[in-house]
Amino acid sequence: MGNKNKVAVSACLIGKNVKYDGKNNYNQAVMDYLEDKEVFPICPEVLGGLTIPRIPSEIKNGKVFNQEGLDVTKQFEDGAKKALQILLDNNISVVILKAKSPSCGYQEIYDGSFNHKVISGNGIFTSLALKHNIKVLTEFDFFNKK
Repeated sequence: MGNKNKVAVSACLIGKNVKYDGKNNYNQAVMDYLEDKEVFPICPEVLGGLTIPRIPSEIKNGKVFNQEGLDVTKQFEDGAKKALQILLDNNISVVILKAKSPSCGYQEIYDGSFNHKVISGNGIFTSLALKHNIKVLTEFDFFNKK
């Protein structure tokens, strides 16, 4: 199994400005958890060649579309494969991902309407990680939901 001291994490959660809007989702509770770990920041969307900033994307019917209707599934899949390879190359078995994201969402994702509606499902990278028996957590595993 993976090394317990190595953790991959969505780069946005540790303050990297990689979100679609050029900002981040810095999370102190995640940072506190990572304090004594070897951290591997990943952003599957950027790894897939998408720009910062970029047009927001959501999953609809198993494909990823940006808000202008462009199919960006290939970029999401390419980025997911590259992110997975980082985990496999470094023997990482745990990843902390950004909830509800079209790449990193776990158990819940936005529905593709761009109206902040959430449905059951996993992001593109999350689905791939789970197929490889990688444990997926989100920032919500580190504090009580409000």
